[in-house]
This record gives sequence, C-alpha cells and structure tokens, in this order.
Amino acid sequence: MQNKMTQRDVAETVQYDAALILADGTEFHGQGFGRVGAVVGEVCFNTSQTGYQESLTDPSYDGQIITFTFPHIGNVGVNLEDVEINQNGAGQTGARGLIVRNIPTEPSNWRSVSTFTNWCERMGLVGIAGLDTRKLTRRIRDMGAPNGVLIYAGRGKTPDTARGLAMAQGWPGLDGLDLAKEIATKTQYHWTDGPWHPTATGSYRHFEPPTGKNQGKKFRVVTIDYGIKQNILRNLVAVGCDVTVLPATATASDVMACAPDGVFIPNGPGDPAATGLYAVPMLRDVLQNRTLPIFGICLGHQLLALAVGGKTQKMALGHRGANHPVKNLLNGRVEITSQNHGFAVLADSLPPDRVELTHISLFDGSVEGFRLRDQPVFAVQYHPESSPGPHDSGYLFQQFANLMK
Repeated sequence: MQNKMTQRDVAETVQYDAALILADGTEFHGQGFGRVGAVVGEVCFNTSQTGYQESLTDPSYDGQIITFTFPHIGNVGVNLEDVEINQNGAGQTGARGLIVRNIPTEPSNWRSVSTFTNWCERMGLVGIAGLDTRKLTRRIRDMGAPNGVLIYAGRGKTPDTARGLAMAQGWPGLDGLDLAKEIATKTQYHWTDGPWHPTATGSYRHFEPPTGKNQGKKFRVVTIDYGIKQNILRNLVAVGCDVTVLPATATASDVMACAPDGVFIPNGPGDPAATGLYAVPMLRDVLQNRTLPIFGICLGHQLLALAVGGKTQKMALGHRGANHPVKNLLNGRVEITSQNHGFAVLADSLPPDRVELTHISLFDGSVEGFRLRDQPVFAVQYHPESSPGPHDSGYLFQQFANLMK
C-alpha cells in the first residue's frame, strides 16, 4: 500500500535522491547522506535522545536499519571515543543504515572531530533524512518491524524503488538468522583497557584503572565475542577483571583452558536460537562446573535461558532506547535501563525449580533478568554498561566481581 502524498510532497519528490521501501510496498522519500548505495534489513526505531554514535556502532544492530525518533541526530558531530565496534574483533559491524527526521547540521560540541554525514560515509552507513519519522514509527508500533531497503542513489539521481522492493521482499529477515558468527573476532585476544576518564584538560585520551575494593585484584574472566561492545569490556576491567576474548565458535574446552574465575556472555545480533546451535551446547557444558560464576546480558541472557531449557521468540517491536523501566523483583526497585533487543525469553518456558526471575519489563511484562537457584549464574536482558543510557544498573558488574571473590 502506497503512502498518500500531498501535492507538495509529490512536487518535492522530484529532488529526492533517497528512498525507504518496505516489503509491503510502502515508500518513503527523502534526502540521502552517508554512503551511496542500498542496504536491506529490519526497520526498527530507537527512542534515545543521545548516544546516536554508540547506537549506530553497536554490533547488536547488525541486520537492522535504525529509525531515530529524536529529530536532532548528528547535531553534536562525532568523536573518536564513542564507538562501540570492537576494533580487535575484525569484521564487526553496527547498523546497516539510519533514518532521521532533520538533515544533520554542522556539529556544535567541544568533543566533535568530524561532521556526522562525513562519518556515516566513512563507516559505510546509508542514511536518509527529511521523511516523517513519526509516521514511520507509528507504522512499526502498530504493525511490527518490517523488512525494508534503504537506497541513497547519489546527488541528483533517482533511487530505483522497483529494485528496492524486490530486495526487501527477497530478504528472509532476522528470524532464524545467525549473525554473531559472521561479525565476531576470528582469533583470541586479551583486553586490558578500562573506562574513559576525563583529564584536567577535558580530554578523553586516558584510561581509568580499576578502582574500589578490586584495585590490584585481577579476576580472570573469559568472554565469547558474539558482538561484544567495547564499553562492556571497559566496565569489566573497571571492577578488576583481566579479560580474554574468544571467538563465537569457542568450545567449553577452550573456555576452561583459560582457567577462568568467571565467564561473561555478551550481547550480539541475530536470532538466539540460530546462534544457539553452537553457543548453547558450549554453555551447557560450562554450566557443568556448578561453582563457576557466569554473567550474561542481552543475547547472553537469551543463550543462558536456552541452555537451561528455556525458549525465545521474536518480538513484534523489540525494546530499543535508553528509557526502559525495569522492576527488580528482589528489592522492588525500578531501574531505568538501556535496551536493544528484538527477541525475548518466554517466562513460562523457564524451569521454576532451577530458575528464579529477578527483573521484568514495566512496559510489557517480558523477562528482563533471572538467576539460577543453585549456581552463581545470573543474566539480564538490558545493557548495564549504559552506552548510551542511564547508569542505574551498573552495579551488576560489581555483583559479578563479588561472585568471583
């Protein structure tokens, strides 16, 4: 079904050089920026008002095109620090494209080193501006996240919408798609950098060493790269972790050969059930060590649920933003969380004799966290590293360190 357009809209489409084509034939037209070309993916929306650079470089967004509901995207430019793609993980990518309301302006921020549009081009991101993002967001909210193609034909050129429609209809979607193995590191490596720490001159060029009770104490932590964000690794270092990162296809023998004090299962893109074909058997074997602390977030939360007999399913909308309220069932507190996931753990699929729910979403009641009753294992669906987002849940990294002590 085509969008109804006013005469003014029709007149203005003549100068449009970019288009978003959904699999049902709906078209949105606008002005392109970033890389010239076409990308196919699931069209979702993100409600965050800040942190667009972190969101676009989050590997969990691989396979997706982000619609930003906040209209002023790009107005503070970009910098060298707020990138979540792990450069050690060769092959990692973030979002495939982005949709914004206003054409990005010249940056106004002391940390900016480049314009947003130039950065998008260098990062290979296809962008479109000038369309009605509220209308698109309502469409996604009411009908679910569709497959779509984003085309930027180049200045003065008309996008081939017929080709775009064929691409959108031919793409299988994220359900059943394994992306983690494609974007993960292919080799083992060691991570030692802590969080960014502003110096007296206002620069973010120095790392903050581990602090607090864990200063000088190193916990050997193994994590598997399913699309892990840099800020997760920095937060692990901040609570005293010495981190070894393994490829996505690592086995339980590979994990245990590192003699870990704890295992961290991170975020990543795609369908957890597909990724679970190799990750879940590994986790089941690792769980045989009943005293080993394990902490999972996002995809890691879903994989741990699968490993103990639970099930996951694709959500109609997903949770993407930095303002999601989550209730901690252990203490009754509400945490405002940063989230980015399109699959959820089914609560009634978790074995109650082994699993205790610890967090639920106050938006839709979905599972946001659980722990095992008889092992030091816990997981949350959201992003406690808060990049971007509030820091309400940062305590979870210290909780992991406390288990290792």
